[in-house]
Amino acid sequence: MTKHEDQILIDRLADAAREGKISRRSFMHYSLAAGMTASAATGLWTSSAQAAPKRGGHFRLGSHDGNTSDTHDPGTYVTYSTIMLAHTFRSYLTLIEPDGSLGPDVATEWSASPDAKEWTFKLNDKATFHDGNKVTANDVIASLNHHRGEDTTSAAAALVSDIEEIVDNGDHSITVKLAGGNADLPWLMTDYHLAICPANDDGSINWQSGMGCGPYRLVNAEMGVNYELERHDDWHLDGAYFDKVTITVLNDPNARQTALVTGDVDAVTQIELKTLALLQRDPNIEIDNVPSAAAITMPMFCDTAPFDDVNVRNAMKHLINRQEIIEKITFNTATIGNDFHHSPAMPYWPDDIPQNDYDPDKAKSLLKKAGAEGLSTEISVADSVFSGAVDMCVLFSEQAKAGGVDISVKREPNDGYYSDVWLKKPWCVVQWGARPTPDVMYSLAYKADAAWNESHWQNERFNELLIKAKSELDDSLRAEMYREMAMLAKNDGGTIIPFFPNFVYARRSNVKHGPNLAASWQVDGARGCSRWWFDDA
Repeated sequence: MTKHEDQILIDRLADAAREGKISRRSFMHYSLAAGMTASAATGLWTSSAQAAPKRGGHFRLGSHDGNTSDTHDPGTYVTYSTIMLAHTFRSYLTLIEPDGSLGPDVATEWSASPDAKEWTFKLNDKATFHDGNKVTANDVIASLNHHRGEDTTSAAAALVSDIEEIVDNGDHSITVKLAGGNADLPWLMTDYHLAICPANDDGSINWQSGMGCGPYRLVNAEMGVNYELERHDDWHLDGAYFDKVTITVLNDPNARQTALVTGDVDAVTQIELKTLALLQRDPNIEIDNVPSAAAITMPMFCDTAPFDDVNVRNAMKHLINRQEIIEKITFNTATIGNDFHHSPAMPYWPDDIPQNDYDPDKAKSLLKKAGAEGLSTEISVADSVFSGAVDMCVLFSEQAKAGGVDISVKREPNDGYYSDVWLKKPWCVVQWGARPTPDVMYSLAYKADAAWNESHWQNERFNELLIKAKSELDDSLRAEMYREMAMLAKNDGGTIIPFFPNFVYARRSNVKHGPNLAASWQVDGARGCSRWWFDDA
């Protein structure tokens, strides 16, 4: 062989080692035949094969935020443990890759009409449900329709409200027809509610059985407690390296961390930040600290006193010392927020908007204007919202005293927090997962008729801009619209955003992952169960 041919063979051998498709003996044999020395071949094997994902083993994950009221209905997903579970046993049209780009899932490719009002998705003919049935266009259409219509109870209804029709093209593809252009539609399809489920004869979906077409098959589920899964060998994508996966809900951060240290679980979500430095000293533990587009919000009902007065809302925004909270509560694992739900990790971030600073004197002036001097109010929070959530509210309460405001902190039960407190109590604390674009976030949480309009905010100009921005294909004009929307939310809205948290989670040192970790959700975009592997499997 020529030197060029030898190099081609060596490159192919390295690729095969990385993909786990060749044994060490065969690798060494062919490398030597290609002219490599034994030491060079050994070094190439070490650098290639040790980084290769290995199949096998039983992966045990300890997850925060699970409720016994959770269900398999994708329209009701809200807790992190159900989001984690959904990405483990169900699939979506598209997905967010570890590097943050948009990738294929059940859809292999997609294209739009020039005005972005029609999108065609070609479906993967290898995608199968766990019972062996092929995923069809009918299944995809029924899965999307589950979130549409006047009778839907789905929290994702606002995301798909612009869809007028979904057409089966008869060639294993579908076309989504919209009332107006939406340049972000393929990104929107990554939303965790829009899982692909098998269709029933009447056009509804069979979500009750827990059937999916994702990397793992659900074997047993005790909602809000424990989930057992096995690999789906006919999964249509790469990954699913573990033989089995168990997701155990451990809402208490100390219980999660203890389970990790003792080896009862292989990885945990959302570690206790107060003990981060101690955990980092354990040689058996690896910490993943990932800047994210997630957000901590403190929504105030804009239609409920005292927050129905914009002066009170803005006073509260100036009574929180965000920098002190980041230092003392997150231990500097966060980015400062500015009261509009548009993370610096998203496109179109308007970095020139003035910061809402801690200013008790300004807050006093606003409260005087509202006739609310000496205000007393209550905020609800639970430990499961994020590590240090209750401590943050206690610190905020102390900070607000400088403005003459008495904030009572009500510690709510972890179980049922998102079903019994969020969207029901007039002021609470929430953790939002990352969303890929401003349109998705604003449509979910700020749009006037959104099911998750957590602050009950109504702003006619904001809603007008939301419609215009999603169909605008000129990036500079779109950026201007999102900036104006951010200003409206900051100056008139009912949501305090203290910070954008890093995703800080941990795993045993024998659990490995690729060079990038998705910033969309904890544990590699909630896909660690299918993307990670044991190095000693």
